[in-house]
Amino acid sequence: MKVLFVASECAPLVKTGGLADVVGALPKALTAAGTNVRVLLPGYREVMAWLSIQAEEPVEVATFGDLFGEAGRVLAVRGAGLDILVLDAPGHFDREGPIYVGFDGADWPDNPFRFGALARVAVEIAANGLSDNWAPDLIHAHDWQTGLIPIYLEERAAARVPVVFTIHNISYQGRFSAGSRRRLGLPEAGFTSEGYEFYGQINFMKAALVGADAVTTVSPTYARELESPAFGNGLEGVLAARAAHGTPLTGILNGIDEEVWDPAVDPAVAPFDVKHLSARDRGRQGLAAEFGLKLDRAAPLFGVVSRLTEQKGLDLLLADVPRLVSAGGGLVLLGSGDAALEAAFREATARYPDRIGIRIGYDEDLAHRIYAGADVIAVPSRFEPCGLTQMYAMRYGALPLVARTGGLADSVIDANDAALRAEVATGFQIEPGSQAAFSDGLERVFALYRDRRAWRGMQRNAMRHPVGWDKAAGAYVELYSGLLGVG
Repeated sequence: MKVLFVASECAPLVKTGGLADVVGALPKALTAAGTNVRVLLPGYREVMAWLSIQAEEPVEVATFGDLFGEAGRVLAVRGAGLDILVLDAPGHFDREGPIYVGFDGADWPDNPFRFGALARVAVEIAANGLSDNWAPDLIHAHDWQTGLIPIYLEERAAARVPVVFTIHNISYQGRFSAGSRRRLGLPEAGFTSEGYEFYGQINFMKAALVGADAVTTVSPTYARELESPAFGNGLEGVLAARAAHGTPLTGILNGIDEEVWDPAVDPAVAPFDVKHLSARDRGRQGLAAEFGLKLDRAAPLFGVVSRLTEQKGLDLLLADVPRLVSAGGGLVLLGSGDAALEAAFREATARYPDRIGIRIGYDEDLAHRIYAGADVIAVPSRFEPCGLTQMYAMRYGALPLVARTGGLADSVIDANDAALRAEVATGFQIEPGSQAAFSDGLERVFALYRDRRAWRGMQRNAMRHPVGWDKAAGAYVELYSGLLGVG
């Protein structure tokens, strides 16, 4: 079974969020399950730089003369444990700045054509194969940037292959002016409420939800949440229509790459494992020293690795900083985003310099050190499709304090009385978006931290909790096989 993954980012080549981690890890698990996977990515400047340092020389396997006014080619290479296909189209992707937006924070104005080109190339690979005689049996497309694939495939009916489309975050849908549709080559007949039209605009994600053979999302709870107006962002009706026609949204919980995220061999941290948890104390001490903190050994050190946005609920943490500090706790934070939140956390650091340390920006090694050194990782999101932070935290023995939403609810076992008695608890769940609930969650954390035996037991539970890709990979293979009529 040959599967073409199509995505706008993939770790470790290029990353802005969890999508990249999924696209960088799931193909490895699928390959181990016997699936032949290639990953098609845009040739951003950082991706081309990655290509230039690979031991294997990239091979040109397809060329294109006109991708919405730009020439392009596809380069194949094996690297980072993946079979990578890079769409080298400099006019679309070779530019300074973030991959989706300019330095001013506004979307690149040619985004519909940049990612329309990615979809076009995916369809041409399905239709004609590559010069090395590889052609996919199925396309697995990820998020709005790949949303036009079903429409373009429909034009090439003779080359039709099944499409699985995965929603990683329905908040980002790829909405563009209706005036772009002719240049994009979209059928006029599809510009309706039953097609890719959305309040007078083109909606890339809606195009995929209407046209894909199967639609998945990244956790069972998020799949249920998307059926409601509170979470569906205007597309809940489209998902309801799919369900009515017998192709409902399927939630498959993400995993993490357990080879990359392994505290026993992680070069970024002082090594430890579940049998030698006392060695983890070195990570806590090192993290405190790195941020110049003076910690109370009887109170927990909280960590945050996150974008600073309203979605992530970190305003709830910010409001309870005085309570956290007065109880003896400390906090280290790595992230960036909303300017007001950045400023507020800087102010908190200035107020409590011995207890709070922040780093605005992103540093992959520091993220690993925070997971390996913090006692608790706070993820109080108002909504969270899946979340990987809580899985990294558990893998490293940092107990997650999470909101009961999306994949956070599906992956963390709350430390309620029953779970504690059964010795299965792996973290703390709270009601999302509630300041009172967050405050109560802090109290529960501090109380349990004082019971060192119970805390160590929860750390062991968390570190042993299955967070890999095996189960998800099996579910995807079953889905692919059903669409292809095999197995």
